[in-house]
Amino acid sequence: MNKPYRMFNQKSKSETNDAPAPGSGAASIIAAGTTLKGDITSNGDIRIDGTLQGNIHCTAKVVIGAKGHVQGDVSGQQADIMGRVTGTIKVKELLQLKGGSQVDGNLHASKLQIEPTANFNGQCHMTGASNSQSNGQSNGAIEKKADKPLQYGLSA
Repeated sequence: MNKPYRMFNQKSKSETNDAPAPGSGAASIIAAGTTLKGDITSNGDIRIDGTLQGNIHCTAKVVIGAKGHVQGDVSGQQADIMGRVTGTIKVKELLQLKGGSQVDGNLHASKLQIEPTANFNGQCHMTGASNSQSNGQSNGAIEKKADKPLQYGLSA
């Protein structure tokens, strides 16, 4: 039997995998109105718009939406916080606390950006290759009276 001719040697739909490859830009989303109890581990981006009672372990970007609430620790490559987090946040690169966010817990990041209307209560630990030169640590709440976001980080 002869195989059917395929233009440009394309695979048929039955021969392709519909699931996106890890790290291909696909994100996991916990939608608003959803409550999840337990830990989440992800190799791709993750966005929380609902409530999570547990920890997030992510090797990519973590986004906590404006209505999102995490009661647990968050770790990832990068993070944007617009909602509420009660727990420790550990980020290898840039951590952004957006306007209206509420964080009660310690922060660990190599770069930190806090917008003026963000609320942070805890300790901040700056990590990175040049940590021996600059150990930016702050205790307690940070009061901001600036027109521009605060940007902390180690220059490369």
